[in-house]
Amino acid sequence: MPSVRAMTTMIMTQPTELHSLVSHLDMLPAVPAVAKKILALQLDSDQGEMQLLRLIENEPTIAARLVGLANSPLFGATKKIVSVRDAAIVLGITRVKSISVGIVLMSTLTHKVAAKLNHNQLWLHSLGVALASRELCKKLPAARRPQEDEVFLAGLLHEIGYMVLADLAPDLSDRLQEAMAAEPDLPVEKVERNLLGTTHAELGAALAKHWNLPDNIVRAVRYHHSPQLSEACEIQPLACVIHLAERLSGPQGVDEYLHNDVTEEEWCNLGIDPADAEEVAEAIRQQSAEVQSLASTFFS
Repeated sequence: MPSVRAMTTMIMTQPTELHSLVSHLDMLPAVPAVAKKILALQLDSDQGEMQLLRLIENEPTIAARLVGLANSPLFGATKKIVSVRDAAIVLGITRVKSISVGIVLMSTLTHKVAAKLNHNQLWLHSLGVALASRELCKKLPAARRPQEDEVFLAGLLHEIGYMVLADLAPDLSDRLQEAMAAEPDLPVEKVERNLLGTTHAELGAALAKHWNLPDNIVRAVRYHHSPQLSEACEIQPLACVIHLAERLSGPQGVDEYLHNDVTEEEWCNLGIDPADAEEVAEAIRQQSAEVQSLASTFFS
């Protein structure tokens, strides 16, 4: 039987290229008003923080997930968290902003039309990468450290291209998931180019741009699998942080091939002392296991 690589061109009914899918982005839901309001808020004042908390308190889905996350062992709450305001104390106000935007935007595309894409696992994977990115940034030189809300939001949205494909072309999305599962040792971008003529990174970046998200987020989504490209240099180390965080976190519910051995050169290029590498990697491994334990409560 031929491999998936040989079969991908046979199973398509017609060629699918990036410009073809991008031309249909206007078929996807617009950015919800609450996401626009949250993104526009400045958190450098008590007034901005209070406005954010009031917005979230009026959105039950966001509020419930934030409270559930704050109660997880990941953040070491010493008492039961029952309110958004208590959750903000545990999570931190900038992280609350990023998580809230991520919840709203990912929920906008969660139609579950494509049967093979597990949206809940994708969300947990994305949350794991966001947390791992935060862990990496702790070791970055202060002068190179991106803004925490930017890092966290990029981590949450880095795989949103899978959801774009699921909404625009559910049959192709199912075929892609099958192909990735059948070729676990083949880099995902090769599988995608064989089957789609594009990648989830390109689709996700196109949607982020369509939604007028910050340019740094757009480029981080686009280059999270290829931070070495010259086009990604403008946002170094953000794309590299997301890239390494995903590799160190592992697939976690997403059938992507990820080479998780990080070289000394890669650590140095990021600005992290290789002597700290094992400590960082172990912290990320522990976090990844704890994130998966959230599945039973986070989506109830």
